[in-house]
Amino acid sequence: MKLTMLGTGNATVTECFNTCFVLSNEEGQHFLVDTGGGNRILKALQDCNISLEGIHDIFITHEHLDHLLGILWLIRMIGTKMNQGAYQGALSIYCHSELIETICTMAELTIQQKVCRHIGRDILFVAISDGEQMKILDNDVTFFDIGSTKAKQFGFTLITKDGIKLTCLGDEPYNPVNEKYVQGSDWLMHEAFCLYREAEQFRPYEKHHSTVKEACETASALGVEHLILYHTEETHRSERKELYTAEGRQYYSGKLYVPEDMECFEIQRTLRFVST
Repeated sequence: MKLTMLGTGNATVTECFNTCFVLSNEEGQHFLVDTGGGNRILKALQDCNISLEGIHDIFITHEHLDHLLGILWLIRMIGTKMNQGAYQGALSIYCHSELIETICTMAELTIQQKVCRHIGRDILFVAISDGEQMKILDNDVTFFDIGSTKAKQFGFTLITKDGIKLTCLGDEPYNPVNEKYVQGSDWLMHEAFCLYREAEQFRPYEKHHSTVKEACETASALGVEHLILYHTEETHRSERKELYTAEGRQYYSGKLYVPEDMECFEIQRTLRFVST
């Protein structure tokens, strides 16, 4: 299982892309998690050599613009390929029930009917609930409500065929109410809005975000071996990896990663770097 970070930034970034990523198997099939804030998702996928024809599963964590709007472009482009006979099979979009209505309304208002006619037929929405279990790319995936007080949001755990457990917490800090889902994770994906020493400047707590320090303390307390930090500010764009890693090492002794856009990893118990 390969993980590709298409984007690593928060909602207002311009130099990097909004946080979203892809999990891919050896057969070239992809599970896309969030879609960024617009059609830049198409360029990100292209730059990472990820074909739309290989994407049959998309998960949208919540309704915020930087996670949601790219789905409209994917519906448009994949629906067009369906019309051309260039896309085989169905597209499944996983999200909570309220979000299904939102996406369908936006699609009907902004995308031609010749594409929208695939919704409910070849473009299928799958409503998820807390503890819902699915098979995606032949892996066991469990979705869970992160308990957000801002907007209803879901994360997930995925267990690979090799028994490796990866958990994505969405874009808010770990909530102990989800301990039963998160415990035992080999890999943890956790937002880190900014450095702890710059919390007064970026005010992460009032946005329901955390700093590198808190994210690393959480991973340490949970006994996680691999920690990926994402959904960051971009003031330190050229130095982000170095600065975030240096702060994180003070609170976490496992394998810490601060990826750049388009950076890839093999999800295994001993990390093997793939590409940037």
